[in-house]
Amino acid sequence: MSFKGKRLAKEYKDLVSNQVPGITCEATDSFDTLVIQVSVLDNPLYIDDSYRLRFIFSDKYPFSPPQVQFIDKIPIHPHIYSNGHICLNILGNDWTPSQTVASISMSVQSMLASNNLNQRPPDDDNYVKHAPENPQHSSFYYHDDTV
Repeated sequence: MSFKGKRLAKEYKDLVSNQVPGITCEATDSFDTLVIQVSVLDNPLYIDDSYRLRFIFSDKYPFSPPQVQFIDKIPIHPHIYSNGHICLNILGNDWTPSQTVASISMSVQSMLASNNLNQRPPDDDNYVKHAPENPQHSSFYYHDDTV
């Protein structure tokens, strides 16, 4: 098994055995893609909703970040585009190999939990029109670091 495969097998085992409230990992056949379900327990904007994050891992993982985006239902948030792309620095320039699927999922969950604005990023329409399929090929502009 490759280093990436061993690392992801350990992360998957940890996710399943050390469950974080509001974060569950869906069963998988391979470690190239994982789907994580995220719920926010304490924000009325997202109460009774759950969202699915798709993680796609390159062979360079954990030395490069996975592609992470919302699928199916996209939460409304000033840093989440309507195509599911997430403007989050740890998924780009601030990535470190110490990040894990769990830590990314908790960061996204925390981002949702602390949000009080029911709006998309200001450039959502334009971004979605021109966005690459892979969110890692985007150059995000951080509009407001307070949300």
